[in-house]
Amino acid sequence: MVCRVGWLMVLMVPMSAIAQDTVRQLKSVEIRDKRNDDFRSMNQVEGMKLTAGKKTELINVEQLTVNKSTNNARQVFAKVAGLNIFENDGSGLQLSVGGRGLDPNRTANFNVRQNGYDISADALGYPESYYTPPTEALKRIEVIKGASGLQYGTQFGGLLNFEMKQPDDWKEPVKVESRQTGGSWGYFGSYNSIGGTKGRLSYFSYVQYKRGNGWRPNSGFEAINAYADVHYRLTAKHTLGLELTHMNYLSQQPGGLTDAMFLQDPRQSNRTRNWFAVNWNLADLEWDFKISDRTRWQTRINGLYASRDAIGYRPNRPSQVDNGGARDLMKGLFRNVTMESRFMHRYTFRQQQNTLLVGTRTYYGRTIARQGFVDNGSGPDFNYPNEEADLMSDYENPNLNYAAFAENIFRFGPQFSITPGFRAEYIHTGTSGYFRDRQTDLAGNVIVDNLQYDDKQLPRTFLLGGVGLAYKPSDNVELYGNMSQNYRSVTFSDIRTLNPSFEIDPNIKDERGWSADLGSRGGKGAFRYDANLFFLFYGNRIGEYFYKTPNYMVIRRRGNLGEANVYGLESYLELNAMKLVKYTGDKWKLNIYSNFALTEATYTKSAMPDVVGKRVEYVPLVNWRSGIQTHYRNVRLTLQYSMLTGQYADATNATDGGFSAVNGLIPAYNIADVSAGYTWKRYTIEATVNNVLNAAYFTRRATAYPGPGIIPGDGRAFFVTLGVKI
Repeated sequence: MVCRVGWLMVLMVPMSAIAQDTVRQLKSVEIRDKRNDDFRSMNQVEGMKLTAGKKTELINVEQLTVNKSTNNARQVFAKVAGLNIFENDGSGLQLSVGGRGLDPNRTANFNVRQNGYDISADALGYPESYYTPPTEALKRIEVIKGASGLQYGTQFGGLLNFEMKQPDDWKEPVKVESRQTGGSWGYFGSYNSIGGTKGRLSYFSYVQYKRGNGWRPNSGFEAINAYADVHYRLTAKHTLGLELTHMNYLSQQPGGLTDAMFLQDPRQSNRTRNWFAVNWNLADLEWDFKISDRTRWQTRINGLYASRDAIGYRPNRPSQVDNGGARDLMKGLFRNVTMESRFMHRYTFRQQQNTLLVGTRTYYGRTIARQGFVDNGSGPDFNYPNEEADLMSDYENPNLNYAAFAENIFRFGPQFSITPGFRAEYIHTGTSGYFRDRQTDLAGNVIVDNLQYDDKQLPRTFLLGGVGLAYKPSDNVELYGNMSQNYRSVTFSDIRTLNPSFEIDPNIKDERGWSADLGSRGGKGAFRYDANLFFLFYGNRIGEYFYKTPNYMVIRRRGNLGEANVYGLESYLELNAMKLVKYTGDKWKLNIYSNFALTEATYTKSAMPDVVGKRVEYVPLVNWRSGIQTHYRNVRLTLQYSMLTGQYADATNATDGGFSAVNGLIPAYNIADVSAGYTWKRYTIEATVNNVLNAAYFTRRATAYPGPGIIPGDGRAFFVTLGVKI
């Protein structure tokens, strides 16, 4: 927390001097909050963000005692209420987080950022995140629920911002950190960083390498992640910064399972030729202009140059054995550039300090998506030997976005504030390309081979509004509430035809809705809490359903399914046991926390007769995570427990997965984790046991990669980390 204090000092001088009205104006000073809590809500003004009246959570990653090497999201996000997490593998290569009735797949319903700039493939046209920053390199994680859309985009989920360790955190010219981790199933992770400050120059850089064989057969991986951040203070007011990120990984995909296969042996795999590769490159150039103590202007230009390749044998029956032959190859190329500018000004009106934040965004993206069948062996070969014959679809998807927003904190006394805001958007989503209609006879001979061309352009303009309220009746309690409109643009996959048995509704519309929160947070003495009621209206929800064509053919169709209401309770309670027993020493620390969410989510309107009244997909009724954190001198211990009730994978609430296992029930599961650490001078040793009770569970039924079918969660695993800071 940073605040500005202006000082007026009347000097103690003789009466004759006082008669001359001798008053001296001193320079303002900066007071920094030195709280080291690992979890709290965000301040009303946090950097270049306004969060007054919003549901916010801030994770201080450096204070966590968890498995950081593997990016274990279940542990890192343990205190964030209501999150539903897909666990695709034990490597942490991809993050899949959802909540409040939103699909967790690749965190597509959050605006995902790193140090404030986009890191997803295409924030509007293909908002999936294949890159996740290493937890070992993070300073903190900011979470702003749905009302963040006015400042950062239109997603229903809100903002998820990963903040790297900052160059100016170290005042020494050189600071080095090294962490080496070994674990179950051949896991090895190496994280090495260097940073410091020398005069006007601050820098931070790291390289992380990790590999492993995976819990299931055919699930090995190898990844490398590199990052460099250089900031140079040109003058007292102007600072330039450059950030570069590279991530490259290759993983084998063990495929999905049917319900029967999972019950028989969740570790089995009959897919030996499925591979997945990602190459992610980000660049960000930032200019920060501190116009005055009250006014700041920040402009940044960032770009993405990335690719995602997937190849494998993917029939609709996970139990079907792969006997060789052609594999399905999907390639994605992502190129985009963004310029965002923010202007913040603090001003005084009626003796109260108000804060204005305005900003603009200009974005252009170009995504190329190709899919076809290749007969090229069993390894990770992501090439089409004969594009003319191999390709079944080839699309180019441009996306153009102009946006402007404004929010203002109006304070009415020291206790009450209102923060209205709006966001204006222009979006032009397009898709141009073809798919191949190829049909064969029973002998496999091609009898039909036609190309069907698509060319769709969807320009639209709209305005979103919202308001937040905050009231502090005392220093220990804050009441907050907000209401904000939300919007999800149709993505490239929503308007792109894939094959002859699949059709896009020509009247498909963007998803629209609104979200609201009403809550209270604060604490006194040994207790700290944050509890809120929330409501989310999800209109024009997009999905797939069976449709009868005019010539009486039944095909799959993608369009607007209908409407859904999602509402419930999110709560967080933490007890400092040492304060409770009035212990005043600093040797012992003991905290107990409970993170409980109760969510009801129901379809209220739908074009499908079997959907109205059913639960929304991937919404457990109860989502409870609790834990104990204890310190004694330099020894730390964290026990965590997660419990989610059953949830459904499709809108009809089917319970039996059938031959494909794509739809069906996801049973309730309980997971326990233990982490410990010891620090001596500059050395650290940490140990983690994931899934202590070795529970057999799964969090998702995949429709495509890495499935299709049930994707089991990992069994019991052990990890040990040795670290040093120089």
